[in-house]
Amino acid sequence: MIELMRDDGLWTVTINRPDKANSLTGDMLAELAGIAESATEARALILTGTGKVFSAGADLDEARAGLAKSEVWERLSGAIARLPCLTVAALNGTLAGGAMGMALACDLRIAVPGAKFFYPVMKLGFLPQPSDPARLMALVGPSRAKLILMAGQRVLADEALQIGLIDRIVEPEALLGTARDLTANSCAAHSDIATGIARLCGKPVD
Repeated sequence: MIELMRDDGLWTVTINRPDKANSLTGDMLAELAGIAESATEARALILTGTGKVFSAGADLDEARAGLAKSEVWERLSGAIARLPCLTVAALNGTLAGGAMGMALACDLRIAVPGAKFFYPVMKLGFLPQPSDPARLMALVGPSRAKLILMAGQRVLADEALQIGLIDRIVEPEALLGTARDLTANSCAAHSDIATGIARLCGKPVD
């Protein structure tokens, strides 16, 4: 249910469980983390999904059984954030819950017009993953981050663009093409130039 396509250094990772709103099981989450950790050879990485939802977060049954508190969420977002290559979340639809972390860890976020964004974990009695609040605040500011995290506010695509949560709104048929265009000129991940630029942009390159 996690698909990986490699094309001349461009890695495209697709969550393919549309019948369950692309919710993530423990196995899917671990697979995503493993891919992100192994993407050090990539010149760029794109995350996307199938259907009308990017991801609803944790599979509800597995969330109740402990997945909502799993350290693998943090492992995934940390691995994405550390990649020196350009990372793009191509959000084909709604982004919710723990899945927010992987998108926040990307360098760029583009989304379709109908996308919605919300992070209801605190309303459900869980804490966000440790790095998510800081990454969210860096994008939208402390007050809006509290609205999303503590008040559970749903943000529509137009507002998400306005407040800096996403960088561009793209029609569905152009989403992946736009993501590929954005990565077309990105440097090879192991080059000194790429690593230097990553550090200048504040990425925690190992």
